[in-house]
Amino acid sequence: MNFLYTVFPALRGAGKKLAGRIVFGLLVLTAAMIGTLGGLLIVYSTDLPQISELQRYRPSTVTELYDDQGRRIGSFALQRRVLASYSDFPPVLRNAIISTEDKSFQDHWGINFWRVMGATYRDIMSPGSRAQGASTLTMQLSRNLFLSPERHFSRKVQEAMLAIQIERHFTKQQIFTMYCNQIALGHGVYGFEAGAQFYFGKHAKELTLEEAALLAGLPKGPAYYSPINYPERALRRRNLVINSLLEDGKITTEEAGIAKTTPLGLNLQRPDESAAPYFVEEVRRYLEKKYGTSEVHEGGLRVYTSLDLDLQKAANQAVLDGLAAYERRHGWQGHLKNILGTGETLEKYRHVDWDQPITVGGYVHALVADVGLQFTKVKLGRYTASLGPTEIAWTGRKLPKTMFAPGDIVYVKVLALENDGTAKVVLEQDSGAQGALLAIDNATGDVKAMVGGRDFYESKFNRAIQAQRQAGSSFKPYVYTAAVDQGAEPDDIIVDEPTTFNSGGTAYMPHNFDHKFEGSITLRHAIAESRNIPAVKLAQRVGMHNVAGTAKKFGITSPIQLYLPVALGAADLTLYEQTSAFAVFPNDGLRIEPRYIRKVTDYEGHVLEEDFADAKDVTSTRTARIMVSLLEGVVQSGTARAALKLKHPLAGKTGTTNDYTDAWFVGFSPSITCGVWVGFDEKRSLGPNETGGHTALPIWINFMQAVVSDPARKDEAFIPLTFDRSKAVGLKRAVVAPPDPRSDAEDH
Repeated sequence: MNFLYTVFPALRGAGKKLAGRIVFGLLVLTAAMIGTLGGLLIVYSTDLPQISELQRYRPSTVTELYDDQGRRIGSFALQRRVLASYSDFPPVLRNAIISTEDKSFQDHWGINFWRVMGATYRDIMSPGSRAQGASTLTMQLSRNLFLSPERHFSRKVQEAMLAIQIERHFTKQQIFTMYCNQIALGHGVYGFEAGAQFYFGKHAKELTLEEAALLAGLPKGPAYYSPINYPERALRRRNLVINSLLEDGKITTEEAGIAKTTPLGLNLQRPDESAAPYFVEEVRRYLEKKYGTSEVHEGGLRVYTSLDLDLQKAANQAVLDGLAAYERRHGWQGHLKNILGTGETLEKYRHVDWDQPITVGGYVHALVADVGLQFTKVKLGRYTASLGPTEIAWTGRKLPKTMFAPGDIVYVKVLALENDGTAKVVLEQDSGAQGALLAIDNATGDVKAMVGGRDFYESKFNRAIQAQRQAGSSFKPYVYTAAVDQGAEPDDIIVDEPTTFNSGGTAYMPHNFDHKFEGSITLRHAIAESRNIPAVKLAQRVGMHNVAGTAKKFGITSPIQLYLPVALGAADLTLYEQTSAFAVFPNDGLRIEPRYIRKVTDYEGHVLEEDFADAKDVTSTRTARIMVSLLEGVVQSGTARAALKLKHPLAGKTGTTNDYTDAWFVGFSPSITCGVWVGFDEKRSLGPNETGGHTALPIWINFMQAVVSDPARKDEAFIPLTFDRSKAVGLKRAVVAPPDPRSDAEDH
């Protein structure tokens, strides 16, 4: 009571009754305030995570894909993050973060009371109750882990409450490590380890003072201070961080001066996932179907695939070089797209090709920036190049100014890249012709290379798997296999002469490619030279039911009509079907189901699946070896004799369809079966004489050059083109009944 008299002197003469009322009122007010505060705390804490959730929490991480040698070939992620430990963050980075974001981090208990009070006062006095700064590292962590980014007072209370929980159950080192792994640093990058790798191409522990300061300044506004988009802002922000370090006594004046005058020094390391995009996309579709989208993009899976990165790169180059050779054979067509008519500008335009690394030997679309009398300046990403008479010589034109206009999109091959930002290129052409390639390991079924088209980033349609095209003469091996199953021998005689067949009640009179007839020839010669009349005669003799049945046993799942023109390839098949089916021949009649994935583990290394290829006998060893001998003849003396220059045991079959709409070659060495298709997406002629041997075979040869040059396969040159079944130990095998030797005498 004396206290009240001291504070309120007027009460001395008022009496005890009035004083009691005042005390009672103060107590009620205090209780009300405490109750209100308690109620608010209960309301705001209702949806807060329990500490058990914090202890179990693991941030979203990147799912990585590896080739058969453990080399990274792709990734899936919503947030690109690399988890690191406390020791991975060097003192210079730790000091920069603390000096910038939370100087009292080591001393507070989750919140900085005085900063919060100041921020709260400003929130109350300002309209809209937009929360101000004052977040500690722990509060920032709680917000990034579990709360929304909206800056309202209610969220600030939840942020503080959660920060206190975190401080009670985790050490400062653990909190700092979680913060460093969680925070956003712009361009889809999260965490300082991932940031160091992305912006500087190094690990966090290797950062210099100025690099650490740049990264430490990004959490305040990753987009606003982006060193890529706004280098001047980023530089000013970096220097503010350096000043904070100097004020806190963490660096010397000399160190600060040197660091502040150092350029940003970015060494951007965008993930290069351009080597096998079609393959990676197939793996993604499989994983999402089995494990779910969130697990694939956030769970940090480790996927060990069948791909061989070296062979994949060889496949990419072979397809692009083959298409370029085709384009040049048909001359310059022009018809270039111009971006100026679409509202784009020369300064701001970016082609989708430029989002991937530009490499020597690669093909890329470029923008015509300026047209001169003798030279045309083009832009491709951050590089510029010139097209002059030499670079356009194959077109037959002498001056580029007659071919281009500013804003045109041209297609070029990169010959060299210089440090000064210039490039040496040569003009190419993209008329829309497409190519696909698939390579499979004979012994394991592993898919070693896959190219689904000219440019994944312009068309994600996978022509190696999804496109059904007429197979042409590449279908004939199933006809010959059915005949050999019924006892035919390579040296059996068949007559190549004009013949009219009854196909489903309709007269059918096929002709040979050269419109000539050779009379009595052996089966070996007939398939080597791809004679059509003998193939149809064999199909009629063994019955189309048996031909179709043979193809299905070999793995052809597309519908096959039972009429004679199918014997010459009038059936729509995929390159995947053809290539995997042809692998039966060098495998001594054993079909091994192709596979993309060898093993999948979770982030902790627990095996989620491990795939062992399925294998089954689909034809006899005798039949398979006779067919290998016949298909070797195609290379030795037939339509694929150009492959002889590889000086390696090889076999295969060319395929050409009517009007030259599709060109095929499917063939094999003792270890690899590879199929190539070339054509347009629409049913359109490739042009006169664009046969399988002329258009697809050169691509196959260029790819197989990488196969036969592999030191691991050097002994293949001295072994026969047959499969040693001892290699199949460990495969899951399902032996099927041998082919029925009976056949229909007529075609149905």
